[in-house]
Amino acid sequence: MSKNPYRQDREEIRELLLQFENLKNGLPNSFIEEDGFERIIEFYEEKEQFQKALEAVEYGIYQYPYSASLLLGKADILISLRKYQQALQILEAAETLDSTDTNLFILKTDAYLALDEQEKAAEVLEAAIETFEGDEKLDLLFELADVYDDYENFEKVFDCFALILTIDPNSEEALYKICFWTDFTGRNEEGIKIHQRIIEQYPFNELAWFNLGAAYQGIKLYEKAIDAYNYAVAIDEKFDYAYRNMGDAYIRLRKYKEAIEMLEKVAELSRPEAVIYEAIGHCYDKLTNYPQARFYYKKASHLNAEDSQMYYKIACTYMNEGSWQSAIKQLQAAAKMHSMQPEYNLALGQCYMQLNNIDEAISYFGLVVRVRPKNTNGWQELLKCMLEGQLFEEGIEYSDFAFEQTDGKPIFLFYKSMFLISVGRIKEGIVTLETGLNANPKLIKKFIELNPSILQHQQVVEIIAQYKKKKLFK
Repeated sequence: MSKNPYRQDREEIRELLLQFENLKNGLPNSFIEEDGFERIIEFYEEKEQFQKALEAVEYGIYQYPYSASLLLGKADILISLRKYQQALQILEAAETLDSTDTNLFILKTDAYLALDEQEKAAEVLEAAIETFEGDEKLDLLFELADVYDDYENFEKVFDCFALILTIDPNSEEALYKICFWTDFTGRNEEGIKIHQRIIEQYPFNELAWFNLGAAYQGIKLYEKAIDAYNYAVAIDEKFDYAYRNMGDAYIRLRKYKEAIEMLEKVAELSRPEAVIYEAIGHCYDKLTNYPQARFYYKKASHLNAEDSQMYYKIACTYMNEGSWQSAIKQLQAAAKMHSMQPEYNLALGQCYMQLNNIDEAISYFGLVVRVRPKNTNGWQELLKCMLEGQLFEEGIEYSDFAFEQTDGKPIFLFYKSMFLISVGRIKEGIVTLETGLNANPKLIKKFIELNPSILQHQQVVEIIAQYKKKKLFK
């Protein structure tokens, strides 16, 4: 055996190329074997010298006119040169010589796909699959799955992988791909049955356990999904995607401590990812452990400094702790990236309102309603701020704007009533309150929460009492 097979191979191809040059020049002793032509063609194709490859294959076919493999080689080159119809003619000739080579059907498929004739490509493979068995059938099924994907017949893509797994239940490629297509097509029940059958035969197939978990997760059977993932990690304790999915399942079940444990395992096993740190932060957030939540949100932010949402989430942890200035700093960083993002401006307005900086608060709430004029939250925050700042006349005007922009949401009648009563326009305020009560009496609770001292007004108490008698609200 040669000590340097690469060098030997290089010398052999050099010799073949020299022979080919002699053949073209008509020199004696320049005979080339069929497999020699195949190596010359392969050499030129690897260097993307397709015209030279075509020249070589023409010489080869002249010398070996009944070589199906050389005809397939020519078709392959013609496809690379985008001469698809010529390639199909050559493939027809090759099929009369040998119809047992799967490359024949794969090349036909490539040509039809290039001609944007996906259905013909699928027909070629569907017919061929019936005549092959074993690995060759599997190769054609994988090719057919790609064809169905190409013309967006996604249900049949799933069917191909399901069939592959009946032939070869341990096919890693098919197991990886069917997991995606099960989720994409929503055929989770079928996915469950497929993988249960595989597990009965091969109980230590961790990919089948993982896919079973993913299928259960797809129909929100999170406890069963977690059980399946646990089998997967028992077989392969470094199966990071199983831990990742378990973390998600525990979050869905609101089992945040367990989710943290799984997600920390992911962080140990794989490279640092912002999405994992963010998910851990989310869990601590839900557990009201705001310093820890903030720690992980910051880790996520360091990995993806362009994600303004991380600054917002950090700010929310400060807001939950009443650290308004710290929250403002983070929100301003987020708003610097997306200045018109309503949730950032809403939070900034809330922070400034807590600091009794009414002017700044109104400014930010104003940005919110400008971007989302039909959303009630921004308007309510703006009107609460005006009420807090005793801007009653402006409040009356903006209550009308809010009512108009939100297609007549009754809550804004209650706001307007509050402002009218606050400026001494009692009669108008009571009439407006009555209109609001007729529209939605249950909103009276929110009305009182705005300013509990409103119950010192006898007329307000009387009209509420009237509606209680009518049992229009509890």
